[in-house]
Amino acid sequence: MTVQPPRAAADGGAGTDDAFALPAARDTAPTCAPPDPLTPVSPPAPSSPPTPPSPSTPFTQFSSPSPPVSASPSTPPVHSAPESSSTAKTSSAPTVSGESASNRFLAKAALVTITLSIAGALLGLGRDQALAHLFGAGSATDAFLVAWTLPEFAATLLIEDGLAFVLVPAFSMAVARRAHGAAGDPVRALVAATLPRLTLAVTAVAALLIAGAPYLVEVLAPGLPDPRLAVDCTRLTATCVFTFGLAGYCSAALRAHRRFVAPAAIYVAYNTGIITAMFVLGGRWGVRSAALGVAVGGALMVVTQAPSLWRQLRRHETTTDGAAVAEARPMDLTLISTVLLFALCRQSQVLIERFLASSLPAGAISHLNYAQKVAQMPMVLSLMLCTVTFPVVAQAMAEGDTERARVRVERDLALVSCTVLLGTAAVIACAPQIIQLLFQRGAFTTQDTAATAAVMRVYALGLLGHTLVGALVRSYFSSGRPTWYPLFAMTAGIVATSWIGALAVGIWGVCGIAAANAGGITLSALLLLCGMGPRSVPVRTRQVVAELSKPVRAALVAGAVGALCASRAHSPLVGLVLGGTVVTAVFAVLAWALGVQALAPVLRSLKRRLPHVRFR
Repeated sequence: MTVQPPRAAADGGAGTDDAFALPAARDTAPTCAPPDPLTPVSPPAPSSPPTPPSPSTPFTQFSSPSPPVSASPSTPPVHSAPESSSTAKTSSAPTVSGESASNRFLAKAALVTITLSIAGALLGLGRDQALAHLFGAGSATDAFLVAWTLPEFAATLLIEDGLAFVLVPAFSMAVARRAHGAAGDPVRALVAATLPRLTLAVTAVAALLIAGAPYLVEVLAPGLPDPRLAVDCTRLTATCVFTFGLAGYCSAALRAHRRFVAPAAIYVAYNTGIITAMFVLGGRWGVRSAALGVAVGGALMVVTQAPSLWRQLRRHETTTDGAAVAEARPMDLTLISTVLLFALCRQSQVLIERFLASSLPAGAISHLNYAQKVAQMPMVLSLMLCTVTFPVVAQAMAEGDTERARVRVERDLALVSCTVLLGTAAVIACAPQIIQLLFQRGAFTTQDTAATAAVMRVYALGLLGHTLVGALVRSYFSSGRPTWYPLFAMTAGIVATSWIGALAVGIWGVCGIAAANAGGITLSALLLLCGMGPRSVPVRTRQVVAELSKPVRAALVAGAVGALCASRAHSPLVGLVLGGTVVTAVFAVLAWALGVQALAPVLRSLKRRLPHVRFR
């Protein structure tokens, strides 16, 4: 589950549907050493006071900078005297104010996105727990998880990586033109031009998948013992292509209008629908109830966002300063193709895994699914920072400020890698205890716990690769120009996954499939990192790799020590607490000793706060 990166744009005030509407802001940090956006700092006073961004200034990567509004012809120009030093010091307040607005924007966006994403992820975990409790890990759940391939693909292509990279910039431009008094209503015009076509396309694809469900199941999992159950589930889950298409469209439009609550809450509604359907209809319909829950949850995604989007479409607010913005550009079909093909190629790892696992004993697909869902939690949380800072990088690239974009991307890579590696060490150390506490009840047996924990430990080896791919690909598409290199890097990883999986599945079974996943995605991450530069943000690859090696070493030691401590406890809860505490402590100490860059903002923040602490 990934929440789309928010794009800032003017919309004329908060709506009643959201808890807040973030003010317009831009990263005004100097290119030599930009401050971390989540840690407010006071920049040095400039020689002349810059003009802070107006609250109505759109924040979009594709809109050309508005030309300055000239004085009236009847008003003679006024030549002011040079400012005194005291005046220059006083006039630094607008810069500080703009800096604080940017920091507040990033902090609030991160807060709402992370909070609702965690809620959705926890409900997703509850969904998997309910599936394990009610139906265990056997042929029935394998059949449902084959049908679950469709929602996974649809979410990636229509809500997360694919469609968002195309629609969010288009809506950002339309919102900016509306705010500056363009003729008609650019937002409504964009909706009229794109929504009917999208609706027709997703409806046709959904109908085709429903009709061709038997053939699709045969291709995805030819070794299933009961393909009829998988076909029934596939026909129910195929409806998500229609609902996810509309949900992704609503999310893109709302984020362009600076509405983050409804888009971030869609997975809360989605997982609530699935869990409710399983408990209400599970006794009568079996695992088909989970497939029906997918259909219901997809509809709830649209219902959650539709009222908010309708309120934005009814607005038509303009400014009166006569400022102009660039004319709306048509969507680049090449950009659409590169984005969608990359997302499709990345998600095809799931097809390879389930194709290979379908020939193994019953329960292999289920063990792989449960292991992935739990192990991915550190990755999901670590990528939230990139979701928030993506507009900052995009605007810097649009303005030609590659130095500011480079520093921001390098800091993001350091922070997300440090976060995900800490989670990786905890997952590897406490995998049996986590699975036992979460799933071992009802139809989920002790053997299922052991098998799932083993798979999760192997799968966790690729978490850094998955996180780097998610962070780096945003940089490639931040300039709004089509590029085929990410597709090449992902294709190379998919080929590696296929070959490694075909060779390893006969030797190590489902653990071999997990190892192939980790190897393939790591190769893609390395290729994306090496390709940065003329194709994307010009990061310093050697310095980035050297910095990444520090938390990797810390995670290796912390995971080994944590696993040793966790295995000594007889209770899974005690083992999880003990192992997690040891992993965190060892990782923190080693990261500090190695000088991990991601810890620098935290240490600076602590140093500023500690002098004000009073002990009584």
